[in-house]
Amino acid sequence: MLRMFLSIVCTTSMALASVASAAAAEPPATAATASTQYVVVGKDRIAYRRLGNGPTILAANRLRGTLDTWDPLFLDELAKRYTVITFDFPGIGYSEGSLPDDMTDVSAFVEGLSDALGIDRFIALGWSWGGLATQAYILDHPRRVTHAILVATNPPGQNAIPLQPAFLERALKPVNDLDDEEVLFFVPNSEASVAAAKSSHERIYARPGVTERIPSTPEQFAPYFTAGKRFHDDPMNRRHRLAESTLPILVICGDHDTSTAGQNWFPLIGKMRNAQFVYFSETGHAPQHQHPVRVAELIHDFLASTPPPSGG
Repeated sequence: MLRMFLSIVCTTSMALASVASAAAAEPPATAATASTQYVVVGKDRIAYRRLGNGPTILAANRLRGTLDTWDPLFLDELAKRYTVITFDFPGIGYSEGSLPDDMTDVSAFVEGLSDALGIDRFIALGWSWGGLATQAYILDHPRRVTHAILVATNPPGQNAIPLQPAFLERALKPVNDLDDEEVLFFVPNSEASVAAAKSSHERIYARPGVTERIPSTPEQFAPYFTAGKRFHDDPMNRRHRLAESTLPILVICGDHDTSTAGQNWFPLIGKMRNAQFVYFSETGHAPQHQHPVRVAELIHDFLASTPPPSGG
């Protein structure tokens, strides 16, 4: 009996060691290999991907952006030090449901997503339309957020420089090619920016089927624009509340952004209480795609050197 017991213990130990060894040998997920996972938020099945280790960065995407349209090099650079979670908004990309047409509802969704993912404290990052959502979230639901990173986005309220026609003409095409991306996200008369556009495009489209999930109809576009307009009408007085916030906020802009002009932040410089502003020359609406390594380093330097608010 003792011999049989010892044999079972030995076999079990060997099996557990084998499983542990296999897990240790499995390479960590990258932006290119991270699997699409799902959680339920309200009644909607929401898609997300997770990579890296460390403090959590929850990344909100742009108009028409999906899990597939982040530059993988930027995400991989962040994932060297952080757990990076990207997600698709309801009704967008791999997610089910309908995109809310008011940022109050969008911020409530992000709060529900945080609950579903089990993340109590995190860094909120938002790009473009996702930056509007991030600002709404940090003001409406500030408890969980240690820092905010706003990339190529605009503040609440009325801004002096509107979205440019050249951007809108290309942004609403059902499918965008590299030429469109040079206008939308880069600077078409800059050799360096055009070269960066090509490199970023190749990295993004190395994953198959990218265009299949991108919203492409007027019905899908409408909630984005309605929510954006209401955000800038600012009935919730978020512009004033943003200026009063003590949350550490990093604003990253391109100096040739034809969508969300970085110059629209100028009136808030000197009014915001705990903000840092960085502008890249000859850079458009995607600084983190044109300068993925530099922007990831910049984000890390900000997070490492800027403590969260007292009591946070």
